[in-house]
Amino acid sequence: MREFIKVSAPVVALTDAKVIDGTGRPALLHQTVVLRNGRIEQVGPLKKVKVPAGAEVINCAGKTLIPGLVMLHEHLYYTMPAGGLFNIAQMPYSFPRLYLAGGATTIRTAGSIEPQTDLAIQRLIGEGKFIGPDMDVTAPYMEEPGMDIPALNTVKGPADAAASTKFWADRGCTSFKMYMHATRADLAAVVQEAHQRHLKVTGHLCAITYREAA
Repeated sequence: MREFIKVSAPVVALTDAKVIDGTGRPALLHQTVVLRNGRIEQVGPLKKVKVPAGAEVINCAGKTLIPGLVMLHEHLYYTMPAGGLFNIAQMPYSFPRLYLAGGATTIRTAGSIEPQTDLAIQRLIGEGKFIGPDMDVTAPYMEEPGMDIPALNTVKGPADAAASTKFWADRGCTSFKMYMHATRADLAAVVQEAHQRHLKVTGHLCAITYREAA
């Protein structure tokens, strides 16, 4: 991964930057941010922060620093029409890089088409063998049969939905997404299985109302 790392000094000073710290307060102007071993050590006004001896100094005048973005509804696939069907193409090589380039340092895949691929990418990123953000992987969509999406996972009733939840939780998925035609019984089964493991359930709900889901 060295080809993706431009700055590797143990101590780095980013000077004269505009800093948006994510707290909601106005941007801070003319700030210096000191990083040591990949962690923020100090943030303060340019004239008050002393740059450590030996630090690599990067002049950030005219640039803005923000915290890494945590994105909660993301995918590693792209949709495209094909033969009158809703076709889906997995993008495991380019999408993790694009997320990172866009400032996202943590993402959650909100519904998976190829969960085994998503889990493998998550593992490779964690091992430093692949470039991308930290990932929390959502299991395949929980959907009843009937939609014209060949790649979409389907379940046949609540027992199957619960079994699918257990299967993918055992493999490392940390959340689950109910889809358009899942029933109340499907949702109840998934919630029961997921919550036993302290895992989250989300939904793109059409057959279930918000009140029923709650």
